[in-house]
Amino acid sequence: MATPAPPGSGLRMSIALFLAGFATFSLIYCTQPLMPVFCAEFDISPATSSLSVSLTTGFLAVSILCAGAGSEALGRRGLMAGSIGVAAALNLLCAVAPSWTVLLVLRAAEGFALGGMPAVAMAYIAEEVPASRLGRVMGLYVGGTAFGGMAGRVAMGALTSLFSWRAAIGCVAILDLAAAVAFVVLLPESRNFVRQRGLGVRDHISAWSAHLRNGSLDLLFLTGFLAMSAFVTVYNYASFRLAAEPYNLDETQIGLIFFAYVFGVVASPLAGSWAGRIGRGPTLVIGAATGAAGLTLTLLTPLIIIVAGVCLVTIGFFVIHSVASSSVGRLAGGNKGHAASLYLLAYYAGSSVMGSFGGLVWRQGGWAAVVAYCLLMMAGVATVGIRLWRLTL
Repeated sequence: MATPAPPGSGLRMSIALFLAGFATFSLIYCTQPLMPVFCAEFDISPATSSLSVSLTTGFLAVSILCAGAGSEALGRRGLMAGSIGVAAALNLLCAVAPSWTVLLVLRAAEGFALGGMPAVAMAYIAEEVPASRLGRVMGLYVGGTAFGGMAGRVAMGALTSLFSWRAAIGCVAILDLAAAVAFVVLLPESRNFVRQRGLGVRDHISAWSAHLRNGSLDLLFLTGFLAMSAFVTVYNYASFRLAAEPYNLDETQIGLIFFAYVFGVVASPLAGSWAGRIGRGPTLVIGAATGAAGLTLTLLTPLIIIVAGVCLVTIGFFVIHSVASSSVGRLAGGNKGHAASLYLLAYYAGSSVMGSFGGLVWRQGGWAAVVAYCLLMMAGVATVGIRLWRLTL
């Protein structure tokens, strides 16, 4: 039986998890609006500049497997706090990186350090939050990631224009170090976590294998992969489109586009409520349709319509991610940390592999090719949603 929460712990947990989501996404994606700046300063191609994001998410994907498994023995709270703190410290070092190679090494290490946060947070929420509130709390955590993504990107653009990209990265790092401290102070200790000591490699492989044999979980893992692939690709290469003719936007102006994340902050908790009322499958289809509509709008020329399209893509993505991530914990049964790590492995593999491949798509076919590439992924999400709809998930 779950241990009841003490008075006031729900609010503290919600704030702490929101801050964790904020810190995670602001650290991962703080270099995304800087990709055109890196191209100019280090004389590299757009696809190469995307490594500042893709290496972080790639190493994060690998680390997530280790962290999700390790948290079953080490505990959730301390691993999450340490993950944010170490990653923020590494991001601070990125501000003084003497070369592109050193910057990439630090960004890769930062991604590996961050692995202790996302998978463990999903497992913590699934264990500590009653089923009736699970979708709402997971939505709030995902909303924190949306706010972190927005604030990090907008601040990066403005601070880079005012000072330099190095000062901008340093400011984000210091802010996230403060968020890590607040997280430790606010997050309640685990009440329903049962430490599993003595787990060997075979035990972890067995747990992962059991989850991979669960057809519904496999569909959710695929959903995370496809949705994140499309989302990161749009934001990676929209900057290049808007910096070129006929728009010629500077870093600050491009950074303002990321205010679209506000819609993600709002959509994430709402998605949890919709899923409870109409079902997770239908909500995933709605999210995919919204993202596809936004992608189509970005093909038009007027800037205001492109911005509206990016907003719809953002809403669609966060609806999809909020529903899929909360469903993983619900369907996993035992070994929730292992299930969460598999979902996030797929999620960040999409960001790393497909996001970088989007650079080749951009180079070969321009923005129209990028949109077609992302529409295929949204079609995949819609197909999965229909399948889950039939399974009454």
